[in-house]
Amino acid sequence: MPGFVKYLARRFVQIVATLVVIVIINFALLHSTPGDLVDVLASESQASDPQYLIRLRHELGLDLPILEQLGHYILKLLSLDLGYSYRNNTSVLDLILSRLPATLLLMVTAVLFAFGLGTVLGAVAARRLNSFTDALISVTSMLFYATPTFLVGLLMILLFSVTLRWLPLAGMVTAGAGFSGWAHVQDVLAHLAMPAAALSLFYVAVYTRLMRASMLEILGLDYIRTARAKGLSWRRILYRHAVRNAMLPMVTMCGLQVSSLFGGAIVVETIFGWPGMGLLAFNAVFQRDFVLLLGILFFSSLVVLLVSLVVDLLYMRLDPRIRIA
Repeated sequence: MPGFVKYLARRFVQIVATLVVIVIINFALLHSTPGDLVDVLASESQASDPQYLIRLRHELGLDLPILEQLGHYILKLLSLDLGYSYRNNTSVLDLILSRLPATLLLMVTAVLFAFGLGTVLGAVAARRLNSFTDALISVTSMLFYATPTFLVGLLMILLFSVTLRWLPLAGMVTAGAGFSGWAHVQDVLAHLAMPAAALSLFYVAVYTRLMRASMLEILGLDYIRTARAKGLSWRRILYRHAVRNAMLPMVTMCGLQVSSLFGGAIVVETIFGWPGMGLLAFNAVFQRDFVLLLGILFFSSLVVLLVSLVVDLLYMRLDPRIRIA
């Protein structure tokens, strides 16, 4: 237990240090781009008064030196103050928390779908090596891997919404429907199907190829041959001995998937009008709402780092050979 506590303390220090570096880099990059919120407001007729723009720039602290602005922002972060979004007339933290459930629902569904389907397809392909099933799974996974996410989303909309009219076009719920209970759940699931599939199909291909290669390696080891010599059935060998060990690289990839899902979520949420953090970040870029964008980047980085810690702990749980140093 003392070793575990020291490990968590060390990882906590690493997470904090990483967050500080991320905040500095994001702050420098965003403030090095031309234009800001005041410039956007200056292009709007209702905000063309020069005195109002000067006062707003002073309230936002945009008239201060860049290092002083960075210092003030870091001090606010220490008190969990992510700032105020003037474009949305609410605090950044409240705005992020209001969009977070939709993004988490989309991301968790995409991860579970990609991980589960990729594991099954990879195991089946390895079990039926060089067969028609193996070739079909390999070709399909490569097709998913090579197709851009935005193109998958557009094709799904064209097929399932416009042509077949099986699934709703955009959003998270049907506007004005007023569903409740199980009807509301069904409505959300219907809206969730295409965004989650579009976000996960690329990783289905990655998990399939990774699981297939890992299973082929495991099935060639001595303990598998010993299990077969003892007369154990293939089903028991696969699911009792091979799959668990073959899933170790999959767990690592799962952590990497979460980190890249935020970038993919921006594209998917924009295409399908999914009201999550990705669509919020997309709008923040065009509105030059850098305070909101910094808050989204900080929050996303924090989630990714925490998921990385959970994946490392899960990896140690699955592989007894790994010990906490």
